[in-house]
Amino acid sequence: MSEDDLNPTDRMMVDSLYWWGVPTLFRCPHDPDPAACDIALVGVPHSTGNGTTEHDQHLGPRSVRDVSALARKVHMDFEIDPWAMARIHDLGDVPLPELNDNEASVQRMTDFYKRIDAAGCRPVSVGGDHAITGGILQALAGKDARLTNGEKVAIFHLDAHTDAYASIPHFFGAYKSAAHWAAYLVEDCHVDAHRSVQVGMRGNPRTLDWRQPSVELGYEMITIDRYREMGPDAVVETIRKRAGDGPVYITLDLDCFDTLVAPGVANLEVGVQGFQVDEVMQMLRGLRGLDIIGGDVVCLMPPKDSPNKQTSHLAAACMFEMISLIADRIGTD
Repeated sequence: MSEDDLNPTDRMMVDSLYWWGVPTLFRCPHDPDPAACDIALVGVPHSTGNGTTEHDQHLGPRSVRDVSALARKVHMDFEIDPWAMARIHDLGDVPLPELNDNEASVQRMTDFYKRIDAAGCRPVSVGGDHAITGGILQALAGKDARLTNGEKVAIFHLDAHTDAYASIPHFFGAYKSAAHWAAYLVEDCHVDAHRSVQVGMRGNPRTLDWRQPSVELGYEMITIDRYREMGPDAVVETIRKRAGDGPVYITLDLDCFDTLVAPGVANLEVGVQGFQVDEVMQMLRGLRGLDIIGGDVVCLMPPKDSPNKQTSHLAAACMFEMISLIADRIGTD
């Protein structure tokens, strides 16, 4: 008996076992052609944009592939089955033959995602460190980009850090680094900071003027303390008001979660409590109906995770929310 002989019920049973079968993202078909799908799932195994000793973020995509079958579900809040509403394929990983060269790798990402943009396909990616967002949005947004019709994109950025440290010329030798993407994407006309929101920043910074670059660039920055004062509904209202009807991209650094929730991340911020799962999910679901062109989940550090791969499972859950938001929009267009 082969896999093709399984009846639908038996197929559903085995497909939900994360340890069974070939580990594609969410048990989706592997097809490297972006023109064959509506939503592209992509791994970006990159870790040289972080510039510190925390270099195991390149193991993130494989770890999520290993567990994500368990996250292939229907969306209860939206009452949709995203897998039935859109063609969703695993395109594989971005090839990074110069993986120790951050700048060359970021350009490889841009070249890879230009094919996705040209196909009109919307990607949901898993990294990799946060430098990947720069490589992705250089392709998906701004002049000549199909997904944004040549416009800049608004970003919803969940993170413990701003990643807009333009006052630092490089991050341990990486220029388009995990610490710089939120600045240079604005300066290079890919991201519209005046339509964008950064949420969750926390911890004791290295300098007292750490907010200034984001403010000068035009971001609305909502620290974790301000989030607690505003509440999730007001934050969602702020995001929706700034984004308007234009294109939006979601980027989620797993260190926005509290360290007890997500221990397997690269840059732990343990001195101030981070987000709980429901808080982030509420904000993500609050974006329903917006023109979301894609998203990414970054900074997963599998060797630092709990034995049950808690943070990898959480990364898959966050990707599922992004997939559902995009599938829901596709289904209503």
